[in-house]
Amino acid sequence: MPPDLNRRLWWRGGLSLAVYIVTFNWALKLTALSHVALYLGASPVWALLWEGRPEKSWKSAQRYGAAALAFCGVLILLWPALRTSAGSLLGELLGFACSLLWTNFGNQCRLLGRDLNGAEVSAHTFWRAGLILAPFAVGELFTQTVPVRSSLILAQLVCVLGGSVVAFAIWNSALRHWQTSRVYLFNNLIPLSSTAWAYFCLGEQLSATFWPAMILIGAGVFLGQANWEKFFGRLWLPTE
Repeated sequence: MPPDLNRRLWWRGGLSLAVYIVTFNWALKLTALSHVALYLGASPVWALLWEGRPEKSWKSAQRYGAAALAFCGVLILLWPALRTSAGSLLGELLGFACSLLWTNFGNQCRLLGRDLNGAEVSAHTFWRAGLILAPFAVGELFTQTVPVRSSLILAQLVCVLGGSVVAFAIWNSALRHWQTSRVYLFNNLIPLSSTAWAYFCLGEQLSATFWPAMILIGAGVFLGQANWEKFFGRLWLPTE
């Protein structure tokens, strides 16, 4: 492997994934799963902002209008924790950070996908992230009691095989063919599926701010990704 690619796999791939994993898991410990999933649902909007600077054009207005709607949804989720002691402010902030870190990781994988296929990007970033996190994992083993139960082992296997190996291989393959923001459109399935699992399997109740926030974030993603020129026709939109 060329030294330059090896360095990029460590810094762009492994480190980005390691930071995201730690942030994501701490967010899940401190706040509701439905909230973390909804923050991740805003990732397509942050990816759109990443892909273009502000310009005097319809595309730019569409992009930043979508960001404004999504950010309003984020504020609604954050508001109870900001205003009162209800919920965990740190957990909400970590959930929001997850969506930004996830966007960054997707862009790094897209850049790495110029030299490697999807399975290779996943494999190289996974073992590097695991090696970076290994000292912290060893520290936890010596400082915390880890219960060994069949249900936890099964959940770990599902996370490793289904949520990591299979899902990331497919996801990284898609990044080689589509823009990051387009691949991230499928993030919009995460809030619905995760919330359903949390409600029926974990008994987690939905907060009063979840649905308003979801509507705003979903509207932001729809505004940013829809082909309005094709929908309304060229005559109805200002030219760039």
